[in-house]
Amino acid sequence: MTYSAAELANRFGLAVHGDPEARVSGVATLARAGAADLSFLANPRYRAQLDDTGAGIVLMRAADADGYRGTALVAADPYVAFARAAALFETREARELGIHASAVVEPSAQVAAGAHVGPFASIGARSVVEAGAIIGPGCVVGEDCVVGAGSELVARVVLVRRVRLGRRVLVHPGAVLGADGFGIALERPAGGDAHWVKVPQLGGVLVGDDCEIGANTCIDRGALDDTVLEEDVRLDNQIQVGHNVRIGAHTAMAGCSAVAGSARIGRYCQIGGGAGVLGHLEVCDRVVVTAMSLVTHSIREPGEYSSGTPLMDNRGWRKAAARFRQLDALARRVGPLRDNPGE
Repeated sequence: MTYSAAELANRFGLAVHGDPEARVSGVATLARAGAADLSFLANPRYRAQLDDTGAGIVLMRAADADGYRGTALVAADPYVAFARAAALFETREARELGIHASAVVEPSAQVAAGAHVGPFASIGARSVVEAGAIIGPGCVVGEDCVVGAGSELVARVVLVRRVRLGRRVLVHPGAVLGADGFGIALERPAGGDAHWVKVPQLGGVLVGDDCEIGANTCIDRGALDDTVLEEDVRLDNQIQVGHNVRIGAHTAMAGCSAVAGSARIGRYCQIGGGAGVLGHLEVCDRVVVTAMSLVTHSIREPGEYSSGTPLMDNRGWRKAAARFRQLDALARRVGPLRDNPGE
């Protein structure tokens, strides 16, 4: 399939700069693109590559299109425009409707006629798979689950129990939703050894429409109430979401981040890779937590927050680390001078 600049402009509401009949059949970076490729310029750091690119069409802002000798599609946000246009070139195998012969479906489960259940998949008791849903190979849908219309479990996804997915939810391979939350109580019997008692996890997981959940991500079901992802939440790979967490709509979390139990994350938040949020905290709407930060207290004001120590050469780090131990003593010495500057 090929598209002309004019066709792409009409489809996505863009303006053409250059030849409206220029055609592309794929996508590539500015550095690697050829005459049949669509590319984009969103980050000004790559502006120098524009002069040498071989791309047939480049998505860019109006300011970058001035003086550009090739064909451009002008967009207010080139990256968003590229994301939409690139989807035209993604080819996927058509899925046959129905249940594969090797799949196992409990008699009390309901699978819509317009759904696909792939090889070696399992659908548990009382679960529902709605029209247009895709259950990929090796997936397990446990008891009392719902897979909403148009949703897809790519492969080897496990919905343990009481997991309800909204419409058009995409879950990548290896993700586990609805496993037990980490609920334990320490019993200290008189005259005996203390030991842990497991707290039953009686809630579920509720995922709103248009969410995406990355590979090997785990979302625990709630202890009493549900763990909730509101609509359009985007989770990267290898993320841990503890029991009874609530993540607000349109929030995105990068890989290896984690949210401990009963924390509440607001809407339109961005959590960087490797960041952590302690349990029972609240993060308000439109907060950015940068990579490798640890949120140890609730955040009440929108903005960008960071913690941790920036990377430095090893010799400098060792010197700084040695001084960390001296900070408390230094503060005790400086405190009286600050409080009594005349002495």
